Amino acid sequence: MNRPSKIHFAASQADSAQEALEDLVARYGQASLVEADVIVALGGDGMMLQCLHAGSGLPVYGMNRGSVGFMMNDYRVFDLPDRLAAAEEAHINPLAMRAKTADGVIREELAINEVSLLRAGPQAAKLRISVNGRVRMEELISDGAIVSTPAGSTAYNYSAHGPILPIGSDVLALTAIAPFRPRRWQGAILPSSATVRFDVLEAAKRPVMADADSRSVKPVLWVEIRSEPTITHRILFDPGHGLEERLMREQFA
Repeated sequence: MNRPSKIHFAASQADSAQEALEDLVARYGQASLVEADVIVALGGDGMMLQCLHAGSGLPVYGMNRGSVGFMMNDYRVFDLPDRLAAAEEAHINPLAMRAKTADGVIREELAINEVSLLRAGPQAAKLRISVNGRVRMEELISDGAIVSTPAGSTAYNYSAHGPILPIGSDVLALTAIAPFRPRRWQGAILPSSATVRFDVLEAAKRPVMADADSRSVKPVLWVEIRSEPTITHRILFDPGHGLEERLMREQFA
């Protein structure tokens, strides 16, 4: 991007992030969101997601003042305008989730990483899975299921033994969480144009919640998930340390 003249800093509540905010504002000033050319997010991946979900349309450059920081750059106080000017920009489309709750309310949320269906009681969830209106699995009994974007494929999806997806690939990962039946189901890789629907079977006996990047809806009767190409999030990375390189490193760690 062009060398920014106005930076808006946003920080998590962690002590290290708040200290960084104070140092950086003292050095570079604090522009309002209306005036800013770029947002600098201080914290971990949760803070990055929070800034992206705010929907300002501005590019977001993260500096790690949290615990994981997969989407963040290294923290340095000095030479920030030069780093921002040299940064590489990645574009990410979120998932759109539409869910019907047990009391008949339709809820809609966006997710940058993943949408998860999770059992909300002592018994395993029982789900029917449809893709583009066609039933593909009559019954999945598991702790839940995940639909993940490439950007989110190293997060919860990877912990559930799902695949890491290359950035820029037009696919989504569908991964079961601790499947009981079918026990050896390895999940599926779907085109990003697909609409995935989960119908909750025996919903009263086996309640299920839906979670879109930590935005929870519960209990749900059904959930539909699709990619939302009309919305684009912009993330900045130091040269040679973009999402594609980070995903590659993760696979050889």
